[in-house]
Amino acid sequence: MATENETKDDLTPITVITGFLGAGKTTLVNYILKEQNEWRICVLENEFGEVAIDDGLVAESLDAPEDLITMDNGCVCCSVRGDLVRTLGQLASRRKDFHAILLETTGLADPAPIIYTVQTNPKISDHFYIDSIVCLADCKHLGAHLDEKKPDNSINEALQQVAFADKILLNKIDLVKVEEKVELEERIRHINKFATIIETERSRAPLDRILGLKSFDMESILSYDPGFFDDEDDKKIHNLELVQSVGIRFDGELHAQYFNMFMMDLLRTRAADLYRTKGLLSFHGQGDTKFVFQGVHEQINFGPARNPWKKDEKRENKFVFIGKNLDRKELTEGLMECLYKEDGDQ
Repeated sequence: MATENETKDDLTPITVITGFLGAGKTTLVNYILKEQNEWRICVLENEFGEVAIDDGLVAESLDAPEDLITMDNGCVCCSVRGDLVRTLGQLASRRKDFHAILLETTGLADPAPIIYTVQTNPKISDHFYIDSIVCLADCKHLGAHLDEKKPDNSINEALQQVAFADKILLNKIDLVKVEEKVELEERIRHINKFATIIETERSRAPLDRILGLKSFDMESILSYDPGFFDDEDDKKIHNLELVQSVGIRFDGELHAQYFNMFMMDLLRTRAADLYRTKGLLSFHGQGDTKFVFQGVHEQINFGPARNPWKKDEKRENKFVFIGKNLDRKELTEGLMECLYKEDGDQ
């Protein structure tokens, strides 16, 4: 029987692309389809007509000839004219022709519905998995988008896109001064500390840094820099920012029932405000089994890690929260109350 890791390796990765109009998404798509030759990519477009693709294309039929256009280099561009499940279902039979699928979500800040569809529909999850969420950000204009205040005081799309991302392509860096770029990167890291920032010009992203890396994987928390979880002054950068990331870690074993109650209550009251959550957990009474979880809003995936705790490994619980108006002290205290105690007070 195949292991979880082997099973995922046999599936086709989907990279979800977000970003404001003008950030360079169309330029990225054209670069992938026309100018690079090392990767065979299937690009799924919400609005196919917005992508300018030139000569040398061969039309093949899914339901209609215009649905799928194949490049000479093996890449294809597909229009998502109907339901995403139907489109991916049609691609399943030839998915091994591609290294990856790139799904552009034009105008969509919240990728949760796509993630939920891929993870919960067996017709899709048997063939594909979410590899990462990539936000293409316009270095020259992102700051203004982040500063925009909505009339109803709701969170703006630029903040959501940065918050959800695993990878952020900071594009058009040639159009700003070095000090402006540095300030913007600091602000991005305040909103989302665990996303990787990749600087680009004209959307020329090195594909081996954004595709096929399993950065959405529940266990990618293990690859964080040790300093990720260090306490910091959350008010030092844009102290009025509604969205921020909080990393928490502590030793000990968790009481499974208390932790479940804590998470249920947190999601019941704050699901809309919690964009991303991740955790690496040690539970009392579970031997050497290491547990991981990842959530997008109220949707949580939870289960054993691929590898157990090693004999000499420090059993440290790690948590990542990205969302609106997070209180580090409150979250930390709530999680610490879930620790198993030997004094019989459980």
